[in-house]
Amino acid sequence: MTRQRSRPPAVKSSAELEAEEVEKIQKFKFKALELNKKILESAEDVKKPAVKEPTVPEGFELQIEKRLQDRQSTKKPQEGEEKPHTFKSQPLPKKILERVVGLPEKKVLHPTVPESPAFALKKRIRMDRKVEEAKQPAPFKVPPVPHYGLPFQPQLPESHHVEVCPFSFEERERERRALKEKKLEDMRNEEVPQFKAQPLPDFDTVVLPEKKKLEPTKPEPFKLLIDQRGAVKNSRWEQMLKVEQKHQEEAAVFKARPNTVTHKEPFQPKKEPRAPVGLNSSTAVETFELSTERRARERQEYERLASEKEALRALMEEEQRREEEQREKEEIARLRQEQIHKARPIRHYKPVAVKKSDVPLTVPQSPNFSDRFRL
Repeated sequence: MTRQRSRPPAVKSSAELEAEEVEKIQKFKFKALELNKKILESAEDVKKPAVKEPTVPEGFELQIEKRLQDRQSTKKPQEGEEKPHTFKSQPLPKKILERVVGLPEKKVLHPTVPESPAFALKKRIRMDRKVEEAKQPAPFKVPPVPHYGLPFQPQLPESHHVEVCPFSFEERERERRALKEKKLEDMRNEEVPQFKAQPLPDFDTVVLPEKKKLEPTKPEPFKLLIDQRGAVKNSRWEQMLKVEQKHQEEAAVFKARPNTVTHKEPFQPKKEPRAPVGLNSSTAVETFELSTERRARERQEYERLASEKEALRALMEEEQRREEEQREKEEIARLRQEQIHKARPIRHYKPVAVKKSDVPLTVPQSPNFSDRFRL
């Protein structure tokens, strides 16, 4: 089967690779340009290049060096060692013992004098608004309505006039002013709280608060779920032990079996067959199988299965090939059938019947232009 398989070689031989390289080299041949004779003629008049002066190094001007010099010049000379600082308390001011010190005097606030808001002043200049002249709308001409048997009766729009009612804020301002005066009167009649300082504590006797004695914590046993589960498991285990012990006690009870020996046939000894001549009577002959025979049988079975699989695969490939050919033939026949032009017949539609409309005639009305928002 390996000899029957045909596959193209994936790797080219060395001779083919060499031939390809030679072909590439022949395609790209190097062609040298002619020598320019002017180069040789101008070589005699070569001038020596001028020597440049060497670079003179300059030092860096860093700002940090300047700042260090300024700092050293302005630094004060260090004085002798400073003396250790000693704490010295300030004397107690005697004003604290005589009267209250540190609280500011309470300022008496005068009540607010109400004033009317300047909504309208006599001095305020009134600017008359310019009333724009209202442009009269263009006349609307209605096209004449044809006569259909009913005379045209236009309806005039009804006139809507808005009644103007005077209003003012005087009553609301009067109520607000009365509430404000009442609140101010309540604030005037309110008693002013007097300041009373607390007495100075006595520093001669020290009174400590009573120490509370805490009771020791009483331990309580834990109520764990594992204990509850363990108790249930122990009770189940004890019950199982009791059941098993009961079964063992029932099995340990002796119960005699019925006598069946007296009813059986008596034992009769049988004579053994005689061994063949030339062989020991104690030797038993058994057949044996060589590994070569077993492997040969397994090989035959493997070859049979392989040949069946190969035949089945060839049969399936043949069936698939026939189906592909049949599908191609059907596709070609369908394409040929579609390419044939077939003219469609002329369609005959139902004739259109003109029917008189049953919709009633429109009653014309004049447009309702409102003059409500006109100036």
